[in-house]
Amino acid sequence: MTRDGSGSDLTPREAARYARHLVLPEVGRAGQERLKAARVLLVGAGGLGSPAALYLAAAGVGTLGIVDPDSVDVTNLQRQILHGTAGLGAPKVDSARARLHDVNPHVTVETGAVRLTSSNALEILAAYDLVVDGSDNFPTRYLVNDACVLTGRPNVYGSVYRWEGQLSVFATRGGPCYRCLFREPPPPGLIPNCAEAGVFGALPGVIGAAQAMETIKLLLGVGETLVGRLQIFDALSYRWRELEIRRDPGCAVCGDEPTQTELIDYEVFCGVEAEAEGEGMTVGRVEADELDAVLEGDPRPFLLDVREVMEWQNVNLAHLGAVLVPMREVPGRMDEIPRDRPVVVYCHTGVRSLEVAKLLAAEGYGDVRNLEGGIAGVVG
Repeated sequence: MTRDGSGSDLTPREAARYARHLVLPEVGRAGQERLKAARVLLVGAGGLGSPAALYLAAAGVGTLGIVDPDSVDVTNLQRQILHGTAGLGAPKVDSARARLHDVNPHVTVETGAVRLTSSNALEILAAYDLVVDGSDNFPTRYLVNDACVLTGRPNVYGSVYRWEGQLSVFATRGGPCYRCLFREPPPPGLIPNCAEAGVFGALPGVIGAAQAMETIKLLLGVGETLVGRLQIFDALSYRWRELEIRRDPGCAVCGDEPTQTELIDYEVFCGVEAEAEGEGMTVGRVEADELDAVLEGDPRPFLLDVREVMEWQNVNLAHLGAVLVPMREVPGRMDEIPRDRPVVVYCHTGVRSLEVAKLLAAEGYGDVRNLEGGIAGVVG
């Protein structure tokens, strides 16, 4: 993590900046100094991380850490308000640092253009008081949850899907964790990601801002937080529902006798790295930096794009001979996919394409490979 920021004292200029906080009995000068001393980690600088980071910076949370391996893409700009057109192609953490420094130069911003993994999560989380989970995939959500439980850091959880948002606080002392609510992940491919299903642009603003509110309340120790409660927001009807969540005494991670006391391989746990069905066959992998060399093979591999038409129109690998067959159409269009050549399948990040690759392998295709990291790793 690289650092950028200023000192820790509440200066006269900061007191003027936070004047509307200082007059609140629940905050006051002591509370504002507590916020100044706080260290918050944001996992993801995307749809949820953008509003959460902006409001936490504006509120004067002293140190914000941001981990995100991605670069700014034009499809992000509909909802990821930390970033702008001028930042296209730049690492999200760099774009975020510049924007947050403009919002509040008194805040220290620590960034890591890395993916949170089982090998680095505990070390990264240990440097912070609290985690805001703005991730967009199940392996990272389970990783964040388990790392929060193991390090004793509260997890301010949010998620968005189409027109629906969810919000809660997990992994506090005596409270439930994410696994108490979702013991196991859904089967791979059952729930489409944002690229497939879409997401209403303003929805992450609502949920991300609410994550910032919960974070500030937790840091100040005021109000009633969402520990033990899951809020579900339907933007189409503008209705909130609330579910009560209790800690599961039998939870594998936070239960009375936990059976998982260290981080695991969350790609495998969520089925992303599962073996293809049929005669022990596994799907091959192609790294982004290997693609050009692989495509020079004899016979030349068939490059299959399984994204949606609009994604293809935004960016594609047609110049490399890629052919578009959206994921949902693959079962009915297999006659367009040659069986006498290797097949390299790709999507945006490699999740959908892995499912298609496993399907093709199960249907008897002899040499099927998944492009790790998807097209984002090639053009990113």
